[in-house]
Amino acid sequence: MDADEDAPVYAIAVAAELSGMHPQTLRQYDRIGLVVPGRTRGGSRRYSQRDIMQLREVARLSADGMSLPAIARLLDLEDEVRALRHRVRELEQTLDAERRSRPGVRVFAAASSGQVVTVPSGRRIRRSTEVMLWSPHLASDGPED
Repeated sequence: MDADEDAPVYAIAVAAELSGMHPQTLRQYDRIGLVVPGRTRGGSRRYSQRDIMQLREVARLSADGMSLPAIARLLDLEDEVRALRHRVRELEQTLDAERRSRPGVRVFAAASSGQVVTVPSGRRIRRSTEVMLWSPHLASDGPED
């Protein structure tokens, strides 16, 4: 969410003018919980840019014949979607950071030479049909029979 968009800065008269509504309508919407502005310490309403956008949407939907309870439900769902999208972004960032920081995220395989090689995540290993023979007499590290 954009902090500036949610900053409660507009007094009710300015918010009413910006939204094209009467201040009394804004007070009614606040009372019924449709668009609830922030408050100053003294209790005065302060509307954010997001509140102004919601008021304009309420006016448009109301003019299209939608009831206030239906509009309230729609606004609640939009808020929920916005919060869920924000949470998904947070979780994706956390997952990305975790993937980058975990030492066990790499995949290893054995090359045909026997050497261990790193394999990019998500890439399939092409199976080799080569055959390697091992002989205990040629092994330099192993015990002799």
